[in-house]
Amino acid sequence: MVTNSASTAPLFEVTDIDRAYYGERLADFLPPKLIDAHTHVWLKDFIGAHKTKARTARWPSLVAEDNSIEDLLETYRLLLPQQHVTPLIFGSPDREVNLEATNSYTSRAAQAHSLPALLVSTPAWPAEILEERVRTGGFLGLKPYLNFAPPEIPGSAITIYDFLPRAHLEVADALGWVVMLHIPRTDRLRDPVNLRHLVEIDEAYPNIRVIVAHIGRAYCREDAGDAFDVLAATSRISFDFSANTNAWVIEQALRAFGTRRVLFGSDLPILRMRMRRICEDGRYINLVPPRLYGDVSDDPHMREVDEEEGRRLSFFLYEELWAFRQAAEALSLTTNEIENVFYNNAARLLLAPDQGGIALH
Repeated sequence: MVTNSASTAPLFEVTDIDRAYYGERLADFLPPKLIDAHTHVWLKDFIGAHKTKARTARWPSLVAEDNSIEDLLETYRLLLPQQHVTPLIFGSPDREVNLEATNSYTSRAAQAHSLPALLVSTPAWPAEILEERVRTGGFLGLKPYLNFAPPEIPGSAITIYDFLPRAHLEVADALGWVVMLHIPRTDRLRDPVNLRHLVEIDEAYPNIRVIVAHIGRAYCREDAGDAFDVLAATSRISFDFSANTNAWVIEQALRAFGTRRVLFGSDLPILRMRMRRICEDGRYINLVPPRLYGDVSDDPHMREVDEEEGRRLSFFLYEELWAFRQAAEALSLTTNEIENVFYNNAARLLLAPDQGGIALH
């Protein structure tokens, strides 16, 4: 069970609008115990000043310059006051991050709070070095990321194997690791190369506990293509719905994979953003209060609303959870099925037999 005492100054403001959103839409729906399968912890000192060309969206960096373990736990206290949340933590996958520093901090935070954790990895590490770092850090597996693919590969051409090489997959399979996998490429989940590689990984590495983040970055209907039909044939891969507010996409994932292969994840601290999301021409757009996140006029994924609407916007986390509730109600999920998604599925992945997993409460 994860709790945190109140800090001397609020980490961020929770308004009457927020309390009403939580109380009216979420409090009676969410189970009392949650495992958040997708969270980041890091300190701003771990990020270098030099910035290279981004391979991912820029807007997440506007929400929080860092997220200490204390801030993460305080966020749960503020936003989910009736739930006890156990997070799976990993460091920042920023391209300029000091990997040694962010992984060392994650390891210490996990041990201090008895939390499960993953190692942010780079494909440049030999398999034996990777194995040593997972073992000595007490990690349950890996958080590879497309930012660490070789810089000469264009972002639109990156494949999963460019940042999660087969040598890493082999050691992960041999040791039964958890792997939190982010989908690359412009077409996201519908990309045929991504789909082919996901099917290959599911078939070739049966002992890896793969979690595909964000339902494969399928944030709009157009991102899905025929992915759910193709991936329904897989048997082991799980999918978290972190940072996903599309009820239709979540519903299709539940239909394709059932309630034992879909997991709750948040992607905190990004989910502290005040926003709601829409899709236009197959592209997601975060609607945000005016001036709250600086000048966002050059970001195609960000749009300011007027002052009145801005005052009514609540947290990204609530939008995500509300989308899941809509999907769950469309499918008439049972209480037990909802508990699977929010706790039991992750507990099963993180407590694989003979792996010395974390004791969850």
